Amino acid sequence: MYFEELGAVPMSDTFPYVFAGDGWSGKILSEKEIAFTTSFKVNAVQVRFEAENEVAMLELIKQYRYKTTRIGG
Repeated sequence: MYFEELGAVPMSDTFPYVFAGDGWSGKILSEKEIAFTTSFKVNAVQVRFEAENEVAMLELIKQYRYKTTRIGG
């Protein structure tokens, strides 16, 4: 799980899934599959972050984007 890889601890086991990190928290609000065509489907996840301050939020978003980036090839 990405949040745990960023140092968070799970605080719930049902929606919304809540994770607490050092100076920040994250929630997984929803998960669903989106079909662009009959053969091209992706998973969509809605998340919400909260942080103690803007600097912490910017660093958290930077790390989360790095974790979730997919490079084609």
